Amino acid sequence: MLKTLGAQIKEFKKDSVLTPVFMIGEVIMETIIPLLMASIIDNGVTAGNMKHIYLIGALMVGTALLSLTFGILGGQFGSRASAGFAKNLRKAMYENIQTFSFSNIDKFSTSGLVTRLTTDVTNIQNAYQMMLRMCMRAPATLICAMFMSFVISPRLASVYLVAVIFLACVLGLIVSQATKHFSQAFPKYDALNESVQENVSAIRVVKAYVREDYEVEKFKNASNNIYKIFCKAEGIVLWNNPVMNFTVYACILAISWMGAHMIVQDTLTTGQLMNMLTYCMNILMSLMMLSMIFVMVTMSMASARRICEVLEEKADLTSPEKPVIQVENGSIKFDHVTFSYKKEAEDPVLKDINLEIKSGETIGIIGGTGSAKSSLVNLVSRLYDVTEGELLVGGVNVKDYDMEVLRNQVAVVLQNNVLFSGTILENLRWGDREATEEECRRACEMACADEFIQKMPEGYNTYIEQGGTNVSGGQKQRLCIARALLKKPRVLILDDSTSAVDTATDAKIRRAFAEAIPGTTKLIIAQRISSVEHADRIIVMNDGQVDGFGTHEELLENNAIYREVYDAQMSGSGDFDEKN
Repeated sequence: MLKTLGAQIKEFKKDSVLTPVFMIGEVIMETIIPLLMASIIDNGVTAGNMKHIYLIGALMVGTALLSLTFGILGGQFGSRASAGFAKNLRKAMYENIQTFSFSNIDKFSTSGLVTRLTTDVTNIQNAYQMMLRMCMRAPATLICAMFMSFVISPRLASVYLVAVIFLACVLGLIVSQATKHFSQAFPKYDALNESVQENVSAIRVVKAYVREDYEVEKFKNASNNIYKIFCKAEGIVLWNNPVMNFTVYACILAISWMGAHMIVQDTLTTGQLMNMLTYCMNILMSLMMLSMIFVMVTMSMASARRICEVLEEKADLTSPEKPVIQVENGSIKFDHVTFSYKKEAEDPVLKDINLEIKSGETIGIIGGTGSAKSSLVNLVSRLYDVTEGELLVGGVNVKDYDMEVLRNQVAVVLQNNVLFSGTILENLRWGDREATEEECRRACEMACADEFIQKMPEGYNTYIEQGGTNVSGGQKQRLCIARALLKKPRVLILDDSTSAVDTATDAKIRRAFAEAIPGTTKLIIAQRISSVEHADRIIVMNDGQVDGFGTHEELLENNAIYREVYDAQMSGSGDFDEKN
């Protein structure tokens, strides 16, 4: 874990090294100041030597200024190092997430990834800054103060030793108990973020069903869970102050009492007693800082583990060492393909699929909900890998392609159409970042999107709100189809992507495909037989298997499932999910 996190310090190593150096310099200066003060009292005030007072006073001012300078520089470099470390962590996580396949993403919830990128990184940032500054300052202060105390008076210094042992035991107990609660707190942030995310993204549904009170209560419960855990943890940590105060005052009383007797016995000077009292505060406050460091590090350990889970997650799908970088054509062949989302699953999602599709063919895919239609096409662009068998595109196994090349040549319009905030042109250019406005217009004409874009006040420069909330479902689908067409793919997959489009527009889109991209292989998943009956061939999926594969006429004659649903749809009563 330390190796994984440490690799992200990168260009901030210099700042990370200089911070503790300056903090040690500050501690040394602070340790010298009590010695100079004792000298002023013993050799200046008591002896009435004003020259000595001025000289040592000037040295004290210089030492204090040096201490201040070291402290400022330590704070500056520490802030830069911790903020830079946090920046690199976020960047590394985000970049690694972009490499994830669907199977990797399935391991993490969206809210969990958001928490890791925000709350968990902030915890690590705070802990790292404290470690750079306080982890060097506190032990250095403790060691220097203890050393000087034993040099001045071993007898009085033994009081500090007892206090240090006592505090170490008590603070260790406090930290161990608080750790249990802090480790439980941060996973609760996932539930809180999930509540907010669902509510905001589905705000229209919430209002339509008048569920505001329910959502408020749900958020309140998630927030209260975090509140209760932190109250327990902070309640334990709060014992730091009373224990520390008790020890400090006990030490001051003991040293004052013992020191007074030693001054009377002429074995200790007044300046030395003041030194000892100053070092007393330094020692005990350094212990206080150490206890807070332990608490902070403990809090951040859970966050560190969660961040490392993301950083150490390796993409299940990667390009081979010597990948194929050109897709010759859009032919597709499933050769005894079996697929499961989880290797340990007893029943595969797809079972022994054998299909051969010629380049340029239009293939319809129909079947009931859960028949694995989407799973079938997801394998073509290698969003998942086959469990058994072989899948070839353009005569080459998809595993042998460079994944970027393959996915650029296999355009997919998924069931859940997503538009990003930005103009229509910016969204379209996801398909081809170099596309001209004229190319975007032609793609929109094929997708029957140009007609409604032209009616918008700013046309292709119309701003799309986050999630595409200012366009209808059918408009969103047509924009996503146009975006895919701009890739000029060898294979175009439409995963139920015209479900929100009327049948007349659906027919126009199909005709445009046949005329404009005849060489592109088109896989069209649909629930309506009218959307696929004019395809070259149609695949009928049932329970993860191919139940039929042929033309519309062949399936009507030979496939019972297809014929039954066709009759039901033609009579206006039924689809693949209705039993007759």
